[in-house]
Amino acid sequence: MPRELKERQQQVLQWVARGCPDGVWEGTGHKLSCQALHSRGLVKVSRSQGRWSVALTKAGQQYLDHGSHPPEQPRGKDTAPAPQTGIQPPDVAKSKKSSGQAAAPVPVQRTSFLPRKKAKTVTEQLLEELAEAGGRVVKREASGRETEKWPIRVAAARRSGKIPATKELHAGWCRDGYEIRLVDTPAWRLAVLPPVAVPARLPTPHPVVRALQAHPQPMALTKAVQVRAFRLIHALLTATQQQGYVSAFGTAEGGPASHRRRGGSPHFTITAQGQRCDFLILQEQDRTDHIPTKKELSDAEKHSWVRIPRYDYSPAERLRICISGGSRHRADEWADTAARPLEHQLAEIVQEVGLRGEAAERKRLADLEAAREKRLRWEAAMEQAKIDYAEAVRVQRLEGQEKAWRRAADLAEYIDALRLRTKNLPTGTERDGAEAWIAWASGHVQRLDPLNGTLRLPDIPEPRADDLQPFLHGWNPYGPGF
Repeated sequence: MPRELKERQQQVLQWVARGCPDGVWEGTGHKLSCQALHSRGLVKVSRSQGRWSVALTKAGQQYLDHGSHPPEQPRGKDTAPAPQTGIQPPDVAKSKKSSGQAAAPVPVQRTSFLPRKKAKTVTEQLLEELAEAGGRVVKREASGRETEKWPIRVAAARRSGKIPATKELHAGWCRDGYEIRLVDTPAWRLAVLPPVAVPARLPTPHPVVRALQAHPQPMALTKAVQVRAFRLIHALLTATQQQGYVSAFGTAEGGPASHRRRGGSPHFTITAQGQRCDFLILQEQDRTDHIPTKKELSDAEKHSWVRIPRYDYSPAERLRICISGGSRHRADEWADTAARPLEHQLAEIVQEVGLRGEAAERKRLADLEAAREKRLRWEAAMEQAKIDYAEAVRVQRLEGQEKAWRRAADLAEYIDALRLRTKNLPTGTERDGAEAWIAWASGHVQRLDPLNGTLRLPDIPEPRADDLQPFLHGWNPYGPGF
């Protein structure tokens, strides 16, 4: 007996009966269900000229009408597709006409499979998710491996060209997972930069360029690139000078090794709004495979410590400009490429110097404001500490008076006991001594009792730094900068 259809198979069968409308299924899972229905004779799947199609059979219509499979028939009869027109075979039409019933033919639903809508890429899904979340999402999947894929996906999204020109995709690890943010592109990145003109000759070079030219081998550059380097430096210094920036000569010595570009002395500096930027001009290297010499091969066979280099390096005609100091905006290095020589990138370098100067000025003003606010908070803390110190002095004085009062009361009671005892003493030396002692003790109690003095607020002594320290709650009594 045929097995009952699963729920998904029933849905697919109903979909075939409706004419296979588009937009119902995603992926190719429904095709597998159609193949299973085909094996049961409920549909017929065919492929012709690369097109996939499916049609409902009589058995399939029987199942939809009655919810059960038709009686078993010889193999092949139940899989034949239903007629496509209302014309009945002669024997069937005759039998139906004799019975007086007008039987409607079972229509066959046959359609060609149309390509489904293209699935959204990971980048498109990410951008939609960011738009719905207000520009920030944090990825924290249950599987750590899945979360680790997001840096690669973000990098692919940046290269896809689907991020709007006015937006930027920022991402990084945070405490809750991998944070992805879609932020507005800063105005300086969208600004149209005026090109920097590079002169063909230098009849009157910039003073810094003149100082570099005076060196035998300035910046360790080969003769092939020296003249071009001077022209680039001259154009850069002239453009920054027009912006009001100040330049100065550094050193004409060669730059550091390629893996230590940041460690060398600058060839020249440009200062914008108090922020000094150090510049290095480096010559790129071409790398070729090293062909070992006979001597190298012989030495390597004789000595285990001999290493034959894999590559040979030779000076190229490409240059690289490195900048350090200040807050990075666009980049730290600019180099010649086939698509963009340095002549076309000088405008970005000029802008970078200005941006670093503006950032330094903003930081300077922010530091001044922060220092002012910090001093105000310190002064307020000092004032409050003096108030708290005075209050503590009063409390201490009050508690001292209370102790003195109780002590005086106890002593007065004891003196009363002394008087009773003295009355029973005979007249003489012993009684005289007791009365003298009582007289002194009474005077002492009078002096000790605070109620016998003037009742007023105590004078507050000028506090020392150590006196205020317990009341400053972390502040230093010597100043906000300590």
